[in-house]
Amino acid sequence: MGWRIGVDIGGTFIDFCALDETTRQMHTLKVLTTPDEPGREVMEGIALLQQRHGMDPAEVTSFVHGTTVGINTVIQRKGAELALITNAGFEDVIELARLRMPEMYSLFCARPEQLIPRDRIFGVAGRILADGSEAEPLDEQAVAEALDLARARGARGVIIAFLHAYRNQAQEQAAKAVVQRLAPDLFVFCAAEIWPVIREYERTTTAILNGYVFPRVDGYLHSLEQALRGRGVTAPPMITKSNGGMMNIAMGRSSCVSMLLSGTASGVMGASFLTRQAGVPHALTLDIGGTSADVALIIDGKAQFGTGELIGEFPLYVPSVSVTSIGDGGGSIATVDGFGMLKVGPESAGSTPGPACYGRGGDRATITDAMAVCGFLGHAPLAYRSVSMDRGRAEAVVGELARKLGRGLHETAEAIIMVSISSMFAEVNKLVARYGVDLGDFTLVPFGGAGPMMGCLLARELGIRHVMVPRRPGVVSALGGLVAEVKNDFIRTMFIEVRPEGLGAMQAALAALRAEAERWLRRDQNFTGVAALQVSADMRYRGQSFEIETVLEEAWIEDGDLDAIRAAFHARHTAIYAFADEAAPVQLVNLRLVIAGATEPPDFAVQAQASGTPRPERLVDVWHDGAMHRMPLFLRENLRHGHEFAGPAVVAQEDSTVCIPAGYAGTVDAHGNLHLTAEG
Repeated sequence: MGWRIGVDIGGTFIDFCALDETTRQMHTLKVLTTPDEPGREVMEGIALLQQRHGMDPAEVTSFVHGTTVGINTVIQRKGAELALITNAGFEDVIELARLRMPEMYSLFCARPEQLIPRDRIFGVAGRILADGSEAEPLDEQAVAEALDLARARGARGVIIAFLHAYRNQAQEQAAKAVVQRLAPDLFVFCAAEIWPVIREYERTTTAILNGYVFPRVDGYLHSLEQALRGRGVTAPPMITKSNGGMMNIAMGRSSCVSMLLSGTASGVMGASFLTRQAGVPHALTLDIGGTSADVALIIDGKAQFGTGELIGEFPLYVPSVSVTSIGDGGGSIATVDGFGMLKVGPESAGSTPGPACYGRGGDRATITDAMAVCGFLGHAPLAYRSVSMDRGRAEAVVGELARKLGRGLHETAEAIIMVSISSMFAEVNKLVARYGVDLGDFTLVPFGGAGPMMGCLLARELGIRHVMVPRRPGVVSALGGLVAEVKNDFIRTMFIEVRPEGLGAMQAALAALRAEAERWLRRDQNFTGVAALQVSADMRYRGQSFEIETVLEEAWIEDGDLDAIRAAFHARHTAIYAFADEAAPVQLVNLRLVIAGATEPPDFAVQAQASGTPRPERLVDVWHDGAMHRMPLFLRENLRHGHEFAGPAVVAQEDSTVCIPAGYAGTVDAHGNLHLTAEG
């Protein structure tokens, strides 16, 4: 028995969940991030856990860390200056993408500015064919010349992405050797090393995202390791991954793209654990931190996974929890553009200087400032007393926007909130359309420091009647680290028809994937517990352009049961498109394998039942829906299992504030979750 610690770093706060395995008590706290001194906030948090709860660093048996450093780097476009070396004639691969506009019916839609400008993209001679044979040797002199130009134009790193490298990586590796020999000061990544999958655009853009965030992620993880050793934590640190699992920190420093959605995926896994515990089958999660708002679906108690998730404006093609990220966090800055239009985000005030109301030097209005002006915030200590609320500063910066807009102070503050809600509404509708679900069957689960502030407001717009606010919503992402599995994904591009002629190749690929997965888990991760394997395949009818991931049984491949493989694909195709062509040839494009080593989930004690209506701390004035209201203020620590009350109300707690509009009835369950149900 010892201490298990889950940590999540966001754009403004770093969150801690510390589970005392002896007493089964969960201790939580928040600490402001220190972007200029990565790792210092971890030491501060561990010191506070020692002082407040008697945690001994030497007794830490598990330290799991999730971070939004990667995704925030992309959203705010603060990543590395990169160069791309590709095949001659394919220099426009990332600009052409898949020839799709982000919003095809919008007259104002434009492609995002790419992470690598065109003058740092270089084509060189050399060609590998689709079967892996070399049609033209690599021109290494051209690589050297491209490297000289890249350095002259400010590149700090190089991405190498050649055609068909998933079949044969020889030319990518040769080009990498040239870069390492001539420019050892630059970091270099090959696309096929990052994710060896068919299709050059998907492979290239995934490698670019990996390189773009590498310096900041690598620097942060290095500082984290040093900080932990300095505090006496001997347990090897683990990092949560985009796929909802975790890995050791050494892999995280090189495979940055696999942890790009680390913090957001960890939040979904934490929320999935809590909804299963509360008996909520279908949920829409809303994780709002200081920089971004992240939404995801939980269906039948399970988080949804996929590829092609958007990171800011760019698709990520490694397997990940299906999360849509929007640049609307509590610290997102509100501005008035040259046309007099109010806009919110994606720029964030972060933790330094932070929102103006924190009194740390912020001088621009944020969503948090708008909430303070409206009166939702400032009635109780915030973030475990790590910040203090200065409403006067919030009124000053929101007032500047009000004068530009020619509106009142409170009207402007509420407009900031509603502009951000409208952005979330649009992105949630896209997510829902992709899955074809009815949100009327779902519960909204808001968490993160700012999620409960805006959860009911978004639910009201979406037509969701039920909202569940976890007992400690501000640290759900940190909780996700305590329930994560040691997990990794492996893939082989096959591109064969599901026929007897291809069975041998399928069996050989499965055996190779299984051996690779076992080495990763047992040797690289030093995991000795029970592991589970899941096999799937990206499949399609011959002639289709894209594939459907279909879950398979290992025995079907090992025993040569091709009928079962085809039947599984037909069933999956029917589930998505409502038809199947069982006479058509079926192709297996990619064979996938996931290995997962399970960890023991935390065991929380349930609360004793109370009854009646809780007594409010006092009444507070809040501007809401265009008018000032007197609302009861409840302290979350005073809400007990069985308590009932009605909105409008404000619930303040150590890690967040819950804003409840009129028309919602609130109850508390045995685990301390707050359930809010709309009338009608």
